[in-house]
Amino acid sequence: MKKDKKTVLAELRRYVIITFALLLMAFGWTGFLIPNHVLGGGVSGIATLIFYATGISTGISVFVINGILVLISLKVLGPSFGIKTVYSIIMASIFFSLLQHYITDPILAGEMAPLVDDKFLSALIGGALAGTAIGIAFTQGGSTGGTDIVAMMVCKYRNISQGKVILFLDIIIISCSYFVLESDKIQAIIYGFVVMGICSYCIDLVLTGNKQSVQAFIFTKEPEKVADRITNEMHRGVTVVKGTGWFTKREGDILMVVTHKRESQQILRIVKEEDPKAFMTMNLVMGAYGKGFEEIRN
Repeated sequence: MKKDKKTVLAELRRYVIITFALLLMAFGWTGFLIPNHVLGGGVSGIATLIFYATGISTGISVFVINGILVLISLKVLGPSFGIKTVYSIIMASIFFSLLQHYITDPILAGEMAPLVDDKFLSALIGGALAGTAIGIAFTQGGSTGGTDIVAMMVCKYRNISQGKVILFLDIIIISCSYFVLESDKIQAIIYGFVVMGICSYCIDLVLTGNKQSVQAFIFTKEPEKVADRITNEMHRGVTVVKGTGWFTKREGDILMVVTHKRESQQILRIVKEEDPKAFMTMNLVMGAYGKGFEEIRN
């Protein structure tokens, strides 16, 4: 019963975080990008082009376009992802419609009012907010819809950055804006590429920070105590390597531990409590694959 309650609370927490990410993304678009006629990629970019051409709310376009992609995600990524995707599409559509309605200038008869007048600054802020939001949604197993779905399907079978997949798709989408906008076409495309690059960087930054791992080598006079505490308290494997100190000519045990970066402080605390005079090195690793870390893919 307790386990079921814990599972429900954990899942509820994921949905709350995804909701916050969707609100953050919609705010980045409606507050900075769309009012300044700064384009971006993904379904939001397509919806923005439709808004510029027809005046149809981006919320409606986001809902319709994303709805087509749900069937694909249900088959390839599973029903759990599909539920989160449907939820994300609905909430994103609502947030886009609401924010686009309220972020307006009463002097201009209800037209959208940019929070920042400078286009370049708007591209920086809007791109950063959108990219961070997508990255947060990914960490919770969800999606903001659109090209995110395509990126997650590709990354399911290949070890490739999700940000790079989205980057490639966004180049195509932003380039198509040349045929839609009536003026400042080249300028809009350039700013769109700025948004695209920042968005991609922020996605990878959030995901890398969440999955980054470290490798620690511990030289201590209390190897058994340190290894037992790391195993029991952190549930991490410890590898014992036999070594010889060339200066002292003494043999001893060297502990090697691979763990997530966020857990590194706990290792430092354990080592300090058991052997304040221990010697320890800690390095970032390019990737950690296997049980407890990332799944090994082709």
